[in-house]
Amino acid sequence: MRRAEKLRYLALAAQREGNRSLAAALRPLGLTPAQSEVLRLLGDYAPLTLTGLGELLVCESGTNPSRLVDRTVELGLVSRTTPDAGDRRQVILRLTAKGRSLEEQVRGIEEAMYAELDGIGTDAELATVIAVLDRGGRGVSGAGDCGAGCAWREPASSKGVVAYSRIGG
Repeated sequence: MRRAEKLRYLALAAQREGNRSLAAALRPLGLTPAQSEVLRLLGDYAPLTLTGLGELLVCESGTNPSRLVDRTVELGLVSRTTPDAGDRRQVILRLTAKGRSLEEQVRGIEEAMYAELDGIGTDAELATVIAVLDRGGRGVSGAGDCGAGCAWREPASSKGVVAYSRIGG
């Protein structure tokens, strides 16, 4: 097996296992991993437009996560407002009180998962894996769509993510 092929399958297996583990941890909260990502993003960067949220999501490609947002609104986790009645395309998203409470619980679940992952290798080993996966996420041409979706997890001051995704400063 070529190294590139092995890397591909190991990345897929790690993603599948991570998603399975996260889904199991979120199940008691009644959330999916995609819904938890919406809560975390809104917890960190609200208010966001629908497009701004779509640009930051890793769980979905594209910039129109309407169905995912519809479900979080139905669950009472996210509020959706249209500030300009003449332009229904401009939708502003925020967490509700229930959404904020669940977002805090999701944050704790993620922290426990990250603590476990911190123990699987040395800092140097993890830095190498991260660098390789970062390049892979951007694709050979460098035009992959991982950019903003992955960058939101970096400190905002070093990446400038908030500046273009957030509404009202």
